[in-house]
Amino acid sequence: MQTLRASKCGLSTAQLPSSILDVIDALTKAGYEAYIVGGGVRDLMLGLNPKDFDAVTNATPSQVKEVFGRRCRIIGRRFELAHVYSGRELIEVATFRAPPKKAVTSAAGMILRDNNWGTIEQDFARRDFSINAMYYQPRKGIVLDFCNAYEDIKAKKLSLLGDPMLRFEEDPVRMLRTLRFAAKLNFSIDQSILDVFTPETAQLLRDVSPHRLYDESQKLFTMGHLNRVMPMLIEFEIWHQLFADIQPNITPFIERAAKNTDQRISIGKTINPAFFYAVLLWKPFLERCEFYAKKGVVAAEARAQAGLDVLKRQATRTVIPRFAETFIREVWEMQTRLLNPKPQQIEALSGHARFRAGFDFLLLREKSGDQTTQGMGVWWDTYQTLSTDEKERAIADYNRQRAKGRRKGATQEDIKPLHQVQQAEIEPLVNEPEPRSRRARKAKQQADFKAQAVNGGNDQITADHPILKRKRVKRDLSTVIFGPTQ
Repeated sequence: MQTLRASKCGLSTAQLPSSILDVIDALTKAGYEAYIVGGGVRDLMLGLNPKDFDAVTNATPSQVKEVFGRRCRIIGRRFELAHVYSGRELIEVATFRAPPKKAVTSAAGMILRDNNWGTIEQDFARRDFSINAMYYQPRKGIVLDFCNAYEDIKAKKLSLLGDPMLRFEEDPVRMLRTLRFAAKLNFSIDQSILDVFTPETAQLLRDVSPHRLYDESQKLFTMGHLNRVMPMLIEFEIWHQLFADIQPNITPFIERAAKNTDQRISIGKTINPAFFYAVLLWKPFLERCEFYAKKGVVAAEARAQAGLDVLKRQATRTVIPRFAETFIREVWEMQTRLLNPKPQQIEALSGHARFRAGFDFLLLREKSGDQTTQGMGVWWDTYQTLSTDEKERAIADYNRQRAKGRRKGATQEDIKPLHQVQQAEIEPLVNEPEPRSRRARKAKQQADFKAQAVNGGNDQITADHPILKRKRVKRDLSTVIFGPTQ
């Protein structure tokens, strides 16, 4: 074990948020050891911006609860942790772990329960990757390095602590973490890991809960390097352990969606991880729709049943939550509605809650070479940039084209593509706002007639014409019979 100066590793308290310092200071003041550990320390040393920070201490979860009171909540059964709230931030506080006195494992060797407290040296030996095993004490300005992790970080090498095969058997999810860290950090994988990372080893993921695999898949989708990790899932035989009916082939549609997801994350935009599941499962969904269509099932019912079938089959690998399943099915259903919308429903459709996700999906399909979109992705893209009057003109043009296609029995390819309507050809229908009040509208109408008379317009209707002077006739309500009549 070597003790490094924090400044040598490029670390300082100025880089840390007040929330993690608050937790470290409170535990230290109560007489406990406390360190920052894991990905937060690693990312700071690499010059990256950590998503969060984790703390580790020799205080048990119940003792952490005593220190922070109502700000602390103890969670977990297999791996008990303390969640401490500091303002709006959540800090995860773990206790030093020791090897289990009596191993509680599955038949394949996966640890099922792990709540034996120990020392910092024992805790280090339990961690998976060397680059995640550096303990940073910000107030003392030191970093404890038990395994030359600092050298691995400088060499950009990903190494497991201990026997790789044993570590994978203890927790098969470490295989996914290996690929995720290698893709995210652009690190090389140590040869000792590659030697045991076989298709047979990948089968260990079948012992992991589908709920946990879904959580891990979300981490893959949202780390910002999805396009880099997708080929690695195929190369290391992980693909079939995560996706049920999806062929291990990165289509242009999947590749473009992965790049688009990474770009959105890089500029700070939010993403819905379920959207990428909709992309991955799109082809199986179409195949299932075709299956029901051949049986003579009505199109709407075929789509509904196909969506249920595909998501149920995927649940054998990763259990997608109900709200995410609903989102995926709505995105698929929007494809039909956006592809051939009724003119009178276009405006309402553009305000639909799932319009944006459905449109993004359609445009990605079109840009990846899907000819079945018939140019509607670009049409909807243009439509959203138009003013209100230009939208009315575009809808009218679309309606005429549909009518022309029905009369002549033309195919969709025979009709002029909607996105070819140039914005320059569309003139605003109204150049000035229409008056809101009745009095203002009447005054404007009289002024228009006067202008027509002055300019040689219709001289038979002037501002003095009786039609402009008509008044509402007051009715004598005393002669009106209210209620049922005889």
